[in-house]
Amino acid sequence: MQALNHMQLLAVLAVPVLLAITVHEAAHGWVANKLGDHTALRLGRVTFNPLRHVDLVGTLLVPALAFFFTGFLFGWAKPVPVNWRNLHHPRRDMALVAVAGPGANLIMALAWGLIIQAGLLLYPVSQWIALPLIYTGAAGVLINVFLMVLNLVPLLPLDGGRVLNSLLPPRLAYLFSRLEPFGFIILLILLVTGLLGTILIPVVHWTIGLLPGSGIVKELFFV
Repeated sequence: MQALNHMQLLAVLAVPVLLAITVHEAAHGWVANKLGDHTALRLGRVTFNPLRHVDLVGTLLVPALAFFFTGFLFGWAKPVPVNWRNLHHPRRDMALVAVAGPGANLIMALAWGLIIQAGLLLYPVSQWIALPLIYTGAAGVLINVFLMVLNLVPLLPLDGGRVLNSLLPPRLAYLFSRLEPFGFIILLILLVTGLLGTILIPVVHWTIGLLPGSGIVKELFFV
């Protein structure tokens, strides 16, 4: 496969990024609704409409700048509101709501991997059809695995931090929750210093290796 330049990469990543963020956030709201909190549903956040989830700075501006200047795709969407008091079992259910987002990304990464495989099968028949499937599928695998792994970092307000907060004893959970206002600052420091990529890229690389189409993804993005 021919490597893509920055502008081509940005074009190929656009749709997978919007879908990854949209389904990730909708999954949080859907699980919260099933577990007793209807806040997200009432606010129209249990939807696949990306306009309901996109944050102009976090979803569009920051990822583009981060990608061009650091080569690392980093961003966020509007968080889905969850009122833990409405959940049937608040501590357990908050963990389930949190893990729903990364879980949705894993499912999407698998689906994009199957799209790569379909593109490879069609390649001898029509490259015009096959290449968009292969390139977009590879981008879909990459962005969903990145988003999944990033969100599983055990730091509030990320999903991994929510899960850890639910598992900790109440006193430790309270102390841990007080770090939340500094979470994004810590992430940005890790990003700028390159430590975030050093920590996450090996995990991303390993996870992609478990998915269909992994060879194409690594050829396009890791060589």
